[in-house]
Amino acid sequence: MSQTFRLTLAQLNPTVGALRANADLAREAWREARAAKADMIAFPEMFLTGYQTQDLVQKPAFARDAMAVIAELAADCAEGPAIGIGAPHLDGELLFNAYYVLQEGRISAVVKKHTLPNYMVFDEKRLFTAADISGPYRVGPLVIGSPICEDAWFDEVPEAQAESGAQILLVPNGSPYSRGRHDTRIDHMVARVVETGLPLVYVNLIGGQDDQVFDGSSFVLNARGHMTHLLPGFTQAIAHVDFIEGDDGWQVTPGDLAPMPEDYERDYHAMVTGTRDYLQKSGFQRVLLGLSGGIDSALVAAIAADALGPENVHCIMLPSEYTSEHSLEDAEQVAQALGVKLDEIAISGPRAAVTQALAPLFDGLPEDLTEENIQSRLRGVLLMAVSNKLGAMVLTTGNKSEVAVGYATIYGDMNGGFNPIKDLYKTRVFETCRWRNANYRDWMKAPEGEVIPTRVIDKPPSAELRADQKDEDSLPPYEVLDVILEGLLDRDLSVAELVAEGLDRETVKRIEHLIYISEWKRYQAAPGVRLSTRALHLDRRYPMVNRWRDPS
Repeated sequence: MSQTFRLTLAQLNPTVGALRANADLAREAWREARAAKADMIAFPEMFLTGYQTQDLVQKPAFARDAMAVIAELAADCAEGPAIGIGAPHLDGELLFNAYYVLQEGRISAVVKKHTLPNYMVFDEKRLFTAADISGPYRVGPLVIGSPICEDAWFDEVPEAQAESGAQILLVPNGSPYSRGRHDTRIDHMVARVVETGLPLVYVNLIGGQDDQVFDGSSFVLNARGHMTHLLPGFTQAIAHVDFIEGDDGWQVTPGDLAPMPEDYERDYHAMVTGTRDYLQKSGFQRVLLGLSGGIDSALVAAIAADALGPENVHCIMLPSEYTSEHSLEDAEQVAQALGVKLDEIAISGPRAAVTQALAPLFDGLPEDLTEENIQSRLRGVLLMAVSNKLGAMVLTTGNKSEVAVGYATIYGDMNGGFNPIKDLYKTRVFETCRWRNANYRDWMKAPEGEVIPTRVIDKPPSAELRADQKDEDSLPPYEVLDVILEGLLDRDLSVAELVAEGLDRETVKRIEHLIYISEWKRYQAAPGVRLSTRALHLDRRYPMVNRWRDPS
């Protein structure tokens, strides 16, 4: 009679530092696996501590506490399926990113990560010791190799484990979302299957942690590299994967394949997830934002309403004499369509008071950007006052194009605790609004339909800080600006290379200059959801003081 093995995948959402709460999540999932008669349940990389812990994991007391909780979990889950779970392992003065295997009330194996990523958002060489390659371990009839996340992106660890007798590969991951990342994961994991001839299980975290969002999308590949299971993205899920031993080794019984949405949906889901988890894991249930009648604040309001529910979103219109009547109307329509609360606080009185206070110092000087920034900063002061009084976190609404070139007022419209669209270029803001109007999913908490009026999307963008102001008075058209920004920031192209692609050299040089002189603003900007592999601050870390400019 053929041997069988049931492996339960736990694609769940831990919270960094909540060791015992995360262990309780593991216990609950373990009980579900036991009821399903599973032989083992697998959790993602560093599940017990949450991920990424950054320097918190280097605190010896934290690592020791995590190891004590692992021992408690092993003792509590002695009678039932084995557990594979990620947590730090402190061995003397050496700290490892580890995967613990718990069986029969004890820790039966500790797999240590060998390949430490040190690029993009990862600084693991700063945090952990690179371990020697760990061998496979046995659970019941099955010998399992567990290359931890980055270990599976290269052939060394999986091949060594296969040569040491592994019959399947179980890969625990803490792989954050970025656009197109899923396809890259698949390509690498298929390569490992082809090289080893073994089935592969990829189990990933979900949920938001600071700027990063983990999308789950866990999957299973059979020994031929064909996908047999795919779990939904950005959703907690428990899945049971059945293996059966045949003449050619262990085979995977086909299961469910969740649909893989397009990039606009995945980006939007990431922004909703990241916003919800940043707030709730920080202890906030409600948000506050300035709703201007423009497209950026409308999109942020929609994301917030979908994340928290319209009843937990409070919008405030803060008009001046430069605020157009259609902006007031558009803000009201957005609020009505989303079902969120909208209040109005005119800034004319506070502005007059500030103007009067500054008059002796400004006497004889012409009006300029100073007066525009006063308006923006007054709005920031008023929003923060309401936030303090009502206990709602302020969301800021600057898109990536604005953040990149500093087209925002520090201590003004940059005020806030979180920015859902920080990594979304303006041209993608337009398309994301159109996508949300045309699509509705069961994970959205706001109403379906056209929640962002067409007029808001189609009208020329304006900060409305002076008469007849348009963004294009200060910046190139966004379809040109974003091409330049993508070239300079995302592709690291030189000025000469962009000019060779048909862009005007003077314009490119001006944008390059704006990027560099705005670095100090970005150091003080609110965190926001990472969507790309070149998110400002996380993936691109530049000095604030920098006199170099591309001479090409």
